[in-house]
Amino acid sequence: MVDQNDDYYSVARRKEVREESKRLRKKFFRYKEAEIVYSIQHKKLLELADKAGALYRIDGYVLINRDIFEAYLEQFRQPRNTKAKAAPKVSRWDKK
Repeated sequence: MVDQNDDYYSVARRKEVREESKRLRKKFFRYKEAEIVYSIQHKKLLELADKAGALYRIDGYVLINRDIFEAYLEQFRQPRNTKAKAAPKVSRWDKK
């Protein structure tokens, strides 16, 4: 039997681990890493990061501040469309 008070089931412990992981994640991406993480091409990524004010240029290196960039990207999030319905399945083989 598994003890329900185990750290695995502890909500407080899970929140603590989540906060710790946020703290430990990288704060800055190089543009090549950001291209992979966000699946955005180089030119568009630099354009968006520049508009967000998240670019840092240091001795030929280009860094993107992850927190600033993600906050900027959230502006483009579309709300969920609750009225949308799935299209009816129509077989091209069915005769009308």
